[in-house]
Parts: sequence; structure tokens; C-alpha cells
Amino acid sequence: MDEFVELFGRLRVWAGAPSYRTLARRAGPLLRPPRELSHSTLAAVFRPGRRRLDLDLVVAAVRALGLDEAGVDRWRQACIRVQAEARRGGPTGVFRQLPADLATFTGREAELAAMLEPAAGGSQTVVISAINGTAGVGKTQLAVHAAHELVRSGRFADAQLYVNLRGFDPEVPPMDPAAVLEGFLRALNVPARHIPAALDERAAMFRDRLQDKQAIIVLDNAADDRQVRDLIPAAPSCLVLITSRRSLAGIDGARLVDLDVFDPDESLALFTSVIGPDRIAAEKEAAEQLIAATGGLPLAVALVASRLRARPAWSLAEAAHALHSRRLDGVQLGARSLRPLIDLSFQGLSAPAKAVAQAIGVHPGTDYTVPALAAACGLEPVQVEIAMEELVFESLARERISGRFEVHDLIRAYCADAVAEGKGADVDRALMLNRLTSWFLRSAHNAAVAIRTNNLPDVADSDVDPLRFDTYDSALSWLDAEHANLSAIHSAAIAQGSYDAICQLPIILDHFSTLRFAHAESMAAHRAAVQAARDRQDEAVMTRHLLCLSSRFIALRRMDEAHETLLEALDRSRRSNDGTGEVWALIDLGLLHDASGRYHEAISVWEQAQLISDRLGDRRRTMICCTNIGMTRFRLGELNESLAMFRLALTDARELGQLRAQALIMGNIGEANLLLHAPEAAHAVYAEQHQLAKSVGDRVEVAISLLGLGNALRDLGRFDEAIGYWREAVAVNRELGSPKADEIEQLIADTEAAAKAEPEPIRDSKA
Repeated sequence: MDEFVELFGRLRVWAGAPSYRTLARRAGPLLRPPRELSHSTLAAVFRPGRRRLDLDLVVAAVRALGLDEAGVDRWRQACIRVQAEARRGGPTGVFRQLPADLATFTGREAELAAMLEPAAGGSQTVVISAINGTAGVGKTQLAVHAAHELVRSGRFADAQLYVNLRGFDPEVPPMDPAAVLEGFLRALNVPARHIPAALDERAAMFRDRLQDKQAIIVLDNAADDRQVRDLIPAAPSCLVLITSRRSLAGIDGARLVDLDVFDPDESLALFTSVIGPDRIAAEKEAAEQLIAATGGLPLAVALVASRLRARPAWSLAEAAHALHSRRLDGVQLGARSLRPLIDLSFQGLSAPAKAVAQAIGVHPGTDYTVPALAAACGLEPVQVEIAMEELVFESLARERISGRFEVHDLIRAYCADAVAEGKGADVDRALMLNRLTSWFLRSAHNAAVAIRTNNLPDVADSDVDPLRFDTYDSALSWLDAEHANLSAIHSAAIAQGSYDAICQLPIILDHFSTLRFAHAESMAAHRAAVQAARDRQDEAVMTRHLLCLSSRFIALRRMDEAHETLLEALDRSRRSNDGTGEVWALIDLGLLHDASGRYHEAISVWEQAQLISDRLGDRRRTMICCTNIGMTRFRLGELNESLAMFRLALTDARELGQLRAQALIMGNIGEANLLLHAPEAAHAVYAEQHQLAKSVGDRVEVAISLLGLGNALRDLGRFDEAIGYWREAVAVNRELGSPKADEIEQLIADTEAAAKAEPEPIRDSKA
């Protein structure tokens, strides 16, 4: 509910921040029935902490702020949705984010004891353990195991947060602390609209949300102490575990845990836990040679042991010979010496698993799903599922959450090199990336359709099979999960010069970016598309992105830049005879004037757009122009002129067969007729609106038409019939969860009381 109220407040700011008194004067005549509205009643709608909202008041305020009927309807539906969500108790955050604990975890008793001891004490400040060590030494496994041990003991039940900060990933830059905080705050149930933009403000909110909470935070693969400073809460009830290849001695109060390679006994314990004691006992000398070859590096031990587990007929002596033939003597020296070990595991993979590993090397994102990898390498999803099980079995990948896989950054770099070197199979990197890009582009297009995004570009068909979405929620969830990968795909498209992806993806994601307030990121994507279109002298595409850019500028309250961008879009569309682009630019320019209170300028611009739309035969945009002009004239008190425009819009809606638009416009016509003291005409319009709303299943418009019918009958003096319609309106509003039901019940009570209070007629009495 607070998220909705916050967004509502931003809409008011976008519309020029009219005072509550001004807005109340505008919204009062738009209520059903029209009435005087106090500024305090209206101001209450914009205050957080509300448990419910007056749907009719919200709709009237949105109209008064200048949105067209399509925008008004989106706000109406959102209000209904958040109120239903509030009754269910609201959305649930993802508080338990720890990766799975390894069943084969072994050793590290001293380090583990040192980490668990301060967590059990009575510290007066947040407890921080910083685990340092070389790549592959087992820092992540130790942090995750320690976290699970603490949770199993009953500690930190309120929240368990995890993030891979990717401080040393060769392909992806380190995670931005501001982005990490956004993810944490969303997991802690902070609505997206309430998350501030500035890093320091996000950090302060994060600390506030974790105050007095039992929370454990695992910050994995930190680049340095600067990356994690703002991710540390202040409450002594919290514990932070940080891993990094670099020293984190710069973090005040942190307990440093320097992780070294395994000693021979620890290496043997891990080796035995993977392949079993019988094989060790049968070839003890060969086992010692293998362990010595790994240099005690836990990742190396795990890779060798996993390879042997996958090949039970392979003797340990054969494995030792294979390792030495690949010059593994220097494996303990770090990342470069791990390459032969990974190569040994890679060569033993099945052909599909090799193809999937190479797809991982091409994928520009941060985690991987079976459908995406299947698209990249041209395999069936079931083949990729089996291949991923093989990679997990070989310790080359891990499934952090169900259906989403990650790999160690060293292995990811190896996979990228495998593609470049053509290991295992002939791979066309460009073809694989094109297939992956096409899959993301087409899947995102399908998701955008499901969340009702308008004016989508046509995406070219390909032989990849994209995802399809049956519901709004499933599409939105997928877009949330793949947001980082979609951004990475767009960046890769820019690097490759893939024109269609550069220009189409930002438009496909435009509505989603609005829903998630990702204005700055979307603005950067549209800027890249503008530049690509400018290089190609593609005026139509450039104009489209300039218009999208202007919307982002408006959302960020950069009105001068929005105005400048709209004027450029208008000029370019005119010079290229792009009538559609010109109309769109004029409609948005009119909205900008209207939001700034320049109503007559707005009407003038929309009248220009209407003429061009008529010339082009674009009845839909003609309808939008007429509706916008009608709403603004309504606000100016020009009711007859407003009614004339609504009737023109209704004619277009009928010829286009847009039944729902007809119902919305009829509601406006009914209101205007009531204010013009024409209840008979209002009654006829509301009756037709009622039938249309029922035919398209729009319960909100059904409720509006029932209220309008009652209001018209009241004005005709047919009070009993009016009350009958109002009672039906109450029932529908109750079903919708709208507080409007209470207002209508009060209207019924007031009408009945007024009828009872009428004086009896004087009778001539002859006594």
C-alpha cells in the first residue's frame, strides 16, 4: 500500500506538483457523484501508512492530474490490486538466501571455531568475520557452512542474506553496492518506490531495517573493503561474513580469518568423502600422489575427486599419470596452475556437457538457466538439464537457487577460453551469442506482451524457441529474475554492433523499467539506441527512442531535457515525413504542457496531433487526442466543448471496435451530462456503458455505471430506483474490495434520511 501511495505522490510531482487545494478543486467535479472535495480529504490519499484507499477518489485525482483514460485505467487496476494484496497481508520478502551447504564439507575446524565463537558472545556491535585466501581455497564453502551451522543452532532466524559481489570475475565488473542494497531492501519487503536513489541513503535504510533483527549477511567474493563498507549493518544482533582474495584488514572491527590450503590430512579427508574409503585403501600410494599434485587447494582436490567418482573403473594410478602428464606439479601456485586440472575435467565431459560449458563461456550474464543455455547451444532443454547435472556432479557448476546455476569465476574464464580455443567441439561464438540474444529478445517480447506493454516492435523469427507466459505475474517474475542478464545482453549487443537488439530491447523493456523505477538504466539503454540509429541515419527508430528518452526525463523530473528531447523528436519526424512519430511527439508534448498547467497550449498541440491523425487515418491516436482535449476542457469548466470531444472519441472507439475504451469514454460523457443538468441523457449513456462493461467483464466500469445510473435517477427524482442501483454498486465495490462501497452506503443513508425528513403536505381539515 505504501508503495502505491509513494508512486501516487510521484505522479503529482510529475504533473507539476499542484497544491492539494487546487487538486481538490479539479477532482471534486470528477467524482461520482460530483461534489465539493476538501483539500484535507484529498491530501490524506497521499500519506503513507494507509490501510485502504478510496478507489473513486484515486481515479478522480489521477484524471485531475492529466492522464488519459488508458493511464487512468492502469491506476484504477493497480489500486484494486494493492488493496487486495493488503488484505492478504502483502507480498513476502525472500529472507533465506543462503546457498546450499556442501555435504562433503570437511576440515577447517580451527577457522570455523574462531568464526562461531564471537557470534555466540554478547558483542555491543555488529560481528564481522573477513575470510581471505587465494582462488579455489574454499572461502565461499567455509562462509556458507558457518552460516548454516549458526542457523541450525537457532541463530539469525529473521533474515539470511547472500550476494556474490563478483569482485574477481574476468567477464563481469564487480557488483555496485547500490545495486546490492536495492536487492537486499527488496528482500526485506521495502517497496521499490521507497528505495532511495543515493547509496548513502540506501545504506542508512538497510541499517534501519536490520536494527534489532537477528540477521546473517554473507558478502561473497568482495573486490576490496570499499565495496562492502555500505553493506554492513550496525546492529549487534547481526553477523556479517565476507570473503575476498584480497586482505580486508581495512574494515574496522573485523575478525580476520586467513585461509590456507589444506594440509595432507584435510585433503585426504575431502578426497575420501567424495570417492569413498575403499578406493583410497586399495591404492594408498596413488592417492597420496594425487593429493600431492593438487597442492592441497580444495577446489583442485574436489575437481580430481569428482572426476574419479564419475569414472569408477578408472584407477587412481591412471589418474595420477594423467595429471602429471599435464604438468600439474605447480597446481598449488594459484589460478594459472588450476587450468590443467579443469582441462582434465573438461575433457572427460560428455559432448552435450561440453557444449553447455561453452555456452556458459559465451553467455555475458551472471547466472544461467536451462532454457537460455539450450537456446545458445542448440540442444533440447532435457539434454541441457542432464548436462548441468553432469557439470554440478563434476564440481564445475552449482545450483544456488532452483533452476539458476552459477560457476566459479576461474571455471567461467576457462569456459570462455575453451570457446576461443575450440576445445571439445567446433564452436561459432558469434552464432552462439546471436542465438542467445535472439532467445532473450523474443522471450522478453513475450513477457512484455503479458504485462501489457504497448507499441512493441516486431521481433524477427529465428530457430530458437523462446519462453511464453500465461499470466502477468509469471512474466513479471521472469523479467525480475533476468533483469541483470537482459542488461548484459544489451551491453553485449552494443559491443557486437547488433543493431536490432540494441534498438529493440530497450523498447521491449520500457514498461517493465517504468514498473521497477529503473529510469536511469533505461535512459542509458535508449541513449545507446539513439546513437546506433543516428549512425545508421534511421530517423524513425531515432525518433522512437527520443520519445522514450523524454518519458524518462519526465519521470526523473528533468523537464527541460524532456522538452528539448520532445522538440528534437518532433523536428526529426517532420523532416522525415514520419506522421506517426510526429503525432506521438505532439501527444507527449501536450501532456508536458498539461502537467505544467499550460492547458490551452496542451489543447493547441493535441488539436495539431488530431488533424495529422485524421490525415493518416490513425483512428486510435485521434481517439486519444479527443479524449485528452475533452479531459482538459472538462478541468477548465468548458463542459459543452468537453462533451463534444468525448463524443468524437466515442465515435472512433466504436469504429475501432474497442469496447472497453467505449465504456471508459461513456463514463466521462455521463459525468459531463450530470454536470450539465441533463439527467435523461446521462441515464441513457450510463445504461449503455453498463451493458458494455458487463460484456467485456470489466467489473470496475460495471460499478461506475451502476453508480452513474443511480445518480441520474436521483436527479430525475426517482429515488427508490436510484437506491436500487446504488445497492448494486455497493455489492460490486465490496467484491472489488473498494472503499467506495462505504461512500455509496452513506449516500443511500443520506438519501433515505432526506426523504423521511420531507414535511407532510397540509390537509384542509373541517372539524
